[in-house]
Amino acid sequence: MTAAWKGALLLLLAARAASWGGASEDEDEDVPAEWVLLHVVPGHVGAGNYSYLRLNHEGRIVLAMRSVRGDADLYVSDRTLHPSFDDYELQAATCGRDVVAVPAHFQRPVGIGVYGHPSHRDSEFEMKVYLDTTAPLGDGAPTDGAGTGAQHAQDPEGTPREEESVLWTVLINLLKLVLEILF
Repeated sequence: MTAAWKGALLLLLAARAASWGGASEDEDEDVPAEWVLLHVVPGHVGAGNYSYLRLNHEGRIVLAMRSVRGDADLYVSDRTLHPSFDDYELQAATCGRDVVAVPAHFQRPVGIGVYGHPSHRDSEFEMKVYLDTTAPLGDGAPTDGAGTGAQHAQDPEGTPREEESVLWTVLINLLKLVLEILF
């Protein structure tokens, strides 16, 4: 009987060890083969502060940022080099991995703001910059300035990303408020 338990325990430990030896956190990212890694930008930002970056690469660029420590949020604009949570065109403000696709029609240089959420004293991040080679050169948007109003990035399903991100921002801020009141 004890031999059966020892065999079962050994099998369980072997299965657990095999799952730990799998892909690393970086390999877990679902990155299409058509995306070309241009840069890996590490950085840190204090609570309530911004760290600003500038994007000069042409084409559809995908910014994938993960917070190594703390909670860093991403704001992008082609109108200002210092985007913020009050002035931006694209944003990703989650507690996990933040991803923003910068359309090819955005005027270069593109301003990138990384905001350190006040819930953490310091936030450390790593941003990977990819060139999406599958996107058409014009990204389907007018390049002659004939467009009326602001152009907004869209999800593959066709829903405006701005509406989705505003909803997520409201929900996350509401959750943070509830947690702050409780603790």
